[in-house]
Amino acid sequence: MNIALLTNTFTPHVGGVARSVEAFAKAYRELGHRVLVVAPEFEDAPEYETDVFRIPAIQHFNGSDFSVVLTVPGELSDSIEEFKPDIVHSQHPFLLGWTAVRIARTLDLPLVFTHHTLYEQYTHYVPGDSPAMKRFIIELSTRYANLADQVFAPSESIHDLLIERGVTSPVLVVPTGVIVERFACGNGPDFLMKKHIPEDAFVVGHMGRLAPEKNLEFLARSVVAFMKEHGEAVFLLVGTGPSHEAIEQIFAEAGMSGRLYMCGVLEKDDLADALNAMSVFAFASKSETQGMVLTEAMAAGLPVVAIDAPGVREVVVDASNGRMISEETEGAFAAALQWVYARSPDELGTLIAAARATAEAFSMAASARKALAAYENLRPDPAIRQPEDEFGWDQIRARIKAEWDILKTVAQAGDEALNSSDQEITQ
Repeated sequence: MNIALLTNTFTPHVGGVARSVEAFAKAYRELGHRVLVVAPEFEDAPEYETDVFRIPAIQHFNGSDFSVVLTVPGELSDSIEEFKPDIVHSQHPFLLGWTAVRIARTLDLPLVFTHHTLYEQYTHYVPGDSPAMKRFIIELSTRYANLADQVFAPSESIHDLLIERGVTSPVLVVPTGVIVERFACGNGPDFLMKKHIPEDAFVVGHMGRLAPEKNLEFLARSVVAFMKEHGEAVFLLVGTGPSHEAIEQIFAEAGMSGRLYMCGVLEKDDLADALNAMSVFAFASKSETQGMVLTEAMAAGLPVVAIDAPGVREVVVDASNGRMISEETEGAFAAALQWVYARSPDELGTLIAAARATAEAFSMAASARKALAAYENLRPDPAIRQPEDEFGWDQIRARIKAEWDILKTVAQAGDEALNSSDQEITQ
């Protein structure tokens, strides 16, 4: 099968969607399928990539670490025609998501859409952020989902939310799986030594994009509250992003700058080593649609302390593989870290075993097979062939309809946002 994946974020960008697309593409290829990834240019992207079409883009849009595509070059049509996709799979409801609609409609191919993100949590990156903008984004992503032949939801929480918001296309839960073996065997002691972290330190860890929507200032203050009671505790942070300075400032004001270890972006063995150097994984984001970073941490045997939110509640079982906090206060989060810290060796061993078992249940191989089965169900029967259109009128009509669908979707989303801007946003 030939699978075209269109995404607004891709490696080397650090984030869940980029890692998801990379992981699925790798899994599909290992199972014998061809994959073409269409993505924007990002700084430090590899000079040579196999089956990746990069589109020129504005870097660091509005001060973020995102790249934004404004126009799509004509060469993409040639690449798509040469690739001959059987499935078009969009990862976003805008920008290259619209390109995915155009390709699918013009070539009469099934369109799949993964609703990766609670997009309304990201409107601070867009000038004019407001309740109306948040409502517009919700309406746009919902109506976009209804243009698709199949919607993938990364978790049961998001599946239920999409149905509640009015998605009528079929919705299937397909989480991004974890490659357990990638994280299970890291060298934690070696990492501690390289970073000059005492080997007996209690290491509170976190990895991911350091961005406001990840609730990282709350996380930093909560970790500081815990560390005030434990002089041997440190905070190990893997990732980069616009919240970097705010986190540093919180630790500086607490007089704990020397106990904050910010490692930037780590990959492959270095990332596995960092995770295996941690004692507990701390997570405060409420904008996730799935617990991918949590299952990766659990693959390294880490108990997780996290706030109850979509994506978290499918992974964290309170007092079994970590702690899930319903009360979003710094005191409650610090107390949950204290709970993990206070476990006896036997109790901690039980937590670690439960975390590893959870990671095994979210394997990448299982997720890839589930997605491929859905693709197969959407593929048209090759025995049913349409008469050849000598002059290409069918494609012209399909392209016109695609543009109409796009315009109508945006207009209806805008109209709904203006008419209901005061309504509470469903989360």
